[in-house]
Amino acid sequence: MRKTSLPLATLLLAAALGAAPVSARTFVYVSNADDGDIDGFALDQTTGALTSLGKTKAGRSVMPMAVSPDKKFLYAVVRSTPFTVITYALDPVSGALTQKAAAPLADSCPYVSTDTTGRWLFTASYGGNKVAVNPIAASGLVEAGPSQVIPTGICAHCIRPDASNKYVYATNLGSNQVLQFRFDAKTGRLTPNDPPLIKAHPGNGPRHIIFSRDQRFAYVIHELTGNIAQFAINQADGTLQEVSFTASIPADSGLQPGLMPPPPGVTPPVDTTPRAWAADIQITPNGKFIYASERTHSRIALLKVAPGTGNLTYVTDYPTETQPRGLGLDPTGTFLIASGEKSDRLAVYRIDQATGVITLLNRYPVGKDANWVQIVDLP
Repeated sequence: MRKTSLPLATLLLAAALGAAPVSARTFVYVSNADDGDIDGFALDQTTGALTSLGKTKAGRSVMPMAVSPDKKFLYAVVRSTPFTVITYALDPVSGALTQKAAAPLADSCPYVSTDTTGRWLFTASYGGNKVAVNPIAASGLVEAGPSQVIPTGICAHCIRPDASNKYVYATNLGSNQVLQFRFDAKTGRLTPNDPPLIKAHPGNGPRHIIFSRDQRFAYVIHELTGNIAQFAINQADGTLQEVSFTASIPADSGLQPGLMPPPPGVTPPVDTTPRAWAADIQITPNGKFIYASERTHSRIALLKVAPGTGNLTYVTDYPTETQPRGLGLDPTGTFLIASGEKSDRLAVYRIDQATGVITLLNRYPVGKDANWVQIVDLP
């Protein structure tokens, strides 16, 4: 548990009243798709040790999760029918999850996020080729179905707003493109930006998107190659322009590029070739380092972010849990946590603040098909 720094007068007053100083608590939540539940842990911010909080029932194929901007609620998406988003209240003391609401989604969704006001929920549907918006009530609960559903290209994989809340971006793996939207936070409506999309390099398959801490750049990891595209964000209109393209998988890995998803109804041919299969991407709070996971060889890549330009340089990669689906960084940037879909474990690493090098601290058992890692600091 990491204690906050409090003024001496506050500490003396607390002691006089017989009360312990208030401490910030950090909790880790991991969705277990096959078990249909969520593992909870308390993270010790000094040692990196995890203490189990137990399991919370969700639903078969529970996967992506998001935390409300005020950190009072956790939203978890169930990808089995009926497609649902569950709202859990976060207990700030114990970290316990209590279900408060459930609402229908437009389809099976591998990604969920909220706008910065906490009034709108965004989802992307890979199989349904669409993105959608659900309203979030003033209470913080998602109780109503989608207010807007937008058809996209093939295999919508991720949807996220920028920090200004004026622009939203969505990746289409199968159509090899990134969609650009304008967003009205008053109405919750998405409208195409101009241009409405940008194409990725052929055969790459955009998957997840993150933003630099100064919001000048967006980084997109491509599932089929592990390449990371850096885009400059036009501050006037929110449009993206590619400025660099960096491999997160070394050339001598022996992995071939992945294959684009076949059209609906078409069975893909049997393929035993080792192929790139990138998954998650995260940036440290100080903006100095990026980590990316690759599932075929089960490794985590480290890349440095150049000051000013935001350009990336590949440094090295590390073996990790089998088929690492999710990566999480604690709010201080001290620890990285990786989930293994096929190992049913978490690996906790300490991050060297100067070099970005990660050192394994411990491993912890979780449920079957562990995928999404959500870390939250609660006061």
